[in-house]
Amino acid sequence: MIHVTRDLLTVLLDHAAEHDPTAVNLRLSATRAREFDAELGLDPETPVLTHFTLGGVGGSVNAVFGVDLGTPAGRGGARFLSHPTGRLELSKTDDLAAVVLVAVPPYDDDGVAAFDRAGDGIELVVLDATPPKESIPE
Repeated sequence: MIHVTRDLLTVLLDHAAEHDPTAVNLRLSATRAREFDAELGLDPETPVLTHFTLGGVGGSVNAVFGVDLGTPAGRGGARFLSHPTGRLELSKTDDLAAVVLVAVPPYDDDGVAAFDRAGDGIELVVLDATPPKESIPE
């Protein structure tokens, strides 16, 4: 089972719809349940997908030095992919991660599913929860 916040899922589906018919491929990051202000009813160590990173962030540094600065440390174990062709499954050409969310038109709750790296379906649980606010240290 994989958990995702309602806000993140809405943004991902909107992003896919805006870019259709071009496929979207985004790196997702999770926040541990213990870090939320509200009680989620989950084990404190449960990861909840809360953030995404736009493709190409940190790309020039990665190209020159081979260092991925586009993903915050300890994050990025999931991906969001859109399949404008309408196949709600993983394909052999998809970028894989431990968990992959795949969305198809019309990019709504019925057109999104979660899969593991092998392409097996995983239950997707949408939570109405807001992740903790983050700030950059001064």
